[in-house]
Amino acid sequence: MRSFYHFMMTYRGKKKPDDESILADWMFGDHNFPKQSTSYHEISEYLEWNSPFTNALSVFDSLWDEYLLKEKE
Repeated sequence: MRSFYHFMMTYRGKKKPDDESILADWMFGDHNFPKQSTSYHEISEYLEWNSPFTNALSVFDSLWDEYLLKEKE
């Protein structure tokens, strides 16, 4: 199973940024982000303490569901 970080890198670098790409770009630049993690709780807790913007946790929750679906394929 690839890490959530690896999954998120597909959202990076949009010309017209949205919440998903903003979160992905932030994760890329944050050297302390748990890049190898596949744990919802580990990433969620990290974002609770280091949230880059107000609704980052809700964006993460919706992307986590998509991540799980893609990893089952």
